[in-house]
Amino acid sequence: MKKRGFDAYFASDAKSASTLALELAADCETFGFGGSATTRTLGIVEALKKSGKTLYDHWIPGLTRAQDLEIRLAQGRCDCFFCSANAVAETGEIVNVDGIGNRSAAMTFGPGKVIIVAGMNKVVPDLDAAFTRIREQAAPMRARSLEIKTPCAETGICNDCRSSHRICNITTILHYKPMLTRVAVVLVNQALGF
Repeated sequence: MKKRGFDAYFASDAKSASTLALELAADCETFGFGGSATTRTLGIVEALKKSGKTLYDHWIPGLTRAQDLEIRLAQGRCDCFFCSANAVAETGEIVNVDGIGNRSAAMTFGPGKVIIVAGMNKVVPDLDAAFTRIREQAAPMRARSLEIKTPCAETGICNDCRSSHRICNITTILHYKPMLTRVAVVLVNQALGF
């Protein structure tokens, strides 16, 4: 990952990962969050909220559609964007598949810093294995967690559906660090997220 321009870190557990991620973000004032179960499991949102930072979080209950959109747009202009990955290849690529695209956009351009936190359960040998992991594990699990009625939520495997609720609309591969964005990747030595 370092050869591909990413700042790469390894954390022994979730607590260490949370501490490291917050240290990496210490110089930032505004924060956006992809729909990441991993960063929420680590308590990053709560820690930043307690410290008085400005958060752009589209997971706040009761948002109107207009408020949700405004927050997602602001995530692309924040100082630091937190997210996870659907798969991290041992060859160094980071792969995500999104339904809306705010994570894909913010990971590649806009925020000054991006911090990707991923459990070792997301590490796969190569790009082919990354796509297999997404179709057979990440997408079905995520659809179920969001209670979305897609075929993969029912069968447990992607069949490239045409559902109006499809969550696999945009594929982003970070082959190398984007030119204008600092990207830190924190791999955690435990299973986290989908």
